[in-house]
Amino acid sequence: MAILRRKISEEDEARRKVEALLFAADEPLSVARIREVLGAGDVRQIRRLVASLRQDYEREGRAFTIEEIAEGYQMLTRAQYAPLIKELYGSRKGRHLSPAALETLAIIAYKQPIKRTDIEAIRGVDSSGVLRTLLENRLIKIAGRDEGLGRPILYGTTKKFLEFFGLRNLEDLPKLEELPAP
Repeated sequence: MAILRRKISEEDEARRKVEALLFAADEPLSVARIREVLGAGDVRQIRRLVASLRQDYEREGRAFTIEEIAEGYQMLTRAQYAPLIKELYGSRKGRHLSPAALETLAIIAYKQPIKRTDIEAIRGVDSSGVLRTLLENRLIKIAGRDEGLGRPILYGTTKKFLEFFGLRNLEDLPKLEELPAP
């Protein structure tokens, strides 16, 4: 019986540690990072602990949930409480993207890796300023160089892009055929 209690309490302590990490983190934590910080546990055990916490939050109707975002886990306030949080903090600056930035970002997300000339051919306008802004905001990155003449830069999206839009990975993007026509 003492062995069983010890095992249960070790499991509970591991859950508490994972919960503390997720609560304190300001960005999604990968299973590998959680494992690294804990210094113990395997991938399956950590995923099981996170799933258990998620189930508890759901069952108890807590104000928080744990979501899989950008190939990691993040504790978030449930959407129904967004107006309260907005009232507390006001609207956050830096979350706004211009229509040109959104258009450019969408092109990169769906066509990556992509050259600036290809982006400009699709948009029909110069995109160097928008690309610079997206790079500064770390929503896109230089993904390499094309093998063509002049070896132009190729652009791709970043982990911050996934976080910004609440996506687990690029496969979570809506399919192009599912999007409404302009």
